Amino acid sequence: MELYNPSQLKKVIESFGFSFSKSLGQNFLIDKNVLDKIVSASGVSENSCALEVGPGAGVLTRELAVASKSVVAVEIDKSLMPLLDYTLDEFDNVSVVNEDILKIDLQKLIAQNFGNDDVHVVANLPYYITTPIIMKFLEENTGVKSLTVMVQKEVADRMVASPGGKDYGALSLAVQFYTAPKIVVKAEPHCFMPQPKVASVVVHLEVQEKPTAEVKNKEQMFAIIKSAFGQRRKTLLNALSKSPYINIGKDRVLAALSELGFDPNIRGERLSLSDFAKLSDYLEEEK
Repeated sequence: MELYNPSQLKKVIESFGFSFSKSLGQNFLIDKNVLDKIVSASGVSENSCALEVGPGAGVLTRELAVASKSVVAVEIDKSLMPLLDYTLDEFDNVSVVNEDILKIDLQKLIAQNFGNDDVHVVANLPYYITTPIIMKFLEENTGVKSLTVMVQKEVADRMVASPGGKDYGALSLAVQFYTAPKIVVKAEPHCFMPQPKVASVVVHLEVQEKPTAEVKNKEQMFAIIKSAFGQRRKTLLNALSKSPYINIGKDRVLAALSELGFDPNIRGERLSLSDFAKLSDYLEEEK
């Protein structure tokens, strides 16, 4: 069965009476070259496991099953269960969980299904919940080794952005705090069924053993980051002193910027992750 073949996939879909859901952002990958690059970049092997989010019809799931020790695929759409039973029937190392990934206990899921094996997350994510899913894996101490995700191009650009650019922001800093992000391959609309309106990009996020930057109060640092980019056209001084997320007076912010050698008129987009960590640590000490 070559599900990446559009005619074969269409035949299977029609035989089960499946209809694509716009609300779930369903677009099934049908490009073998992109599939191969995802599997290769993911790091899965015969000695490691894959946790797939949103298997759809099982196109990518089948490739992961061949390459890895075992696969658990989490699919929210109940109507896909009979179809997945059929497309994955030949593999005894695959199990499908009909759950919402945002509501599931990831630590429990991973412990029960993978034990102490290395786990790599692979996902073709709906655009509207890309960030919440990625951050759930990174913030819940899941122990996964990496995430290889298909996302909208503009989201990928933000993940890998450097300070000073228009794409650099809170998502860049959050992803880069936990991982080393790298672009794998671009997937044009024709690589999917049905075709989305925008291009997609596969990003590999290698989870770091320790966060990229040391900071005393992670929650405060991200509140500062959220404040800085919530009003990114404002100076950092004004954005922080008028932020609804933190309570820091203008004088304290100004003193911190001066002590750390930053121009008082600097904007948040000019600060690196380590700069935000230093700023947070200074403000923490001054409490």
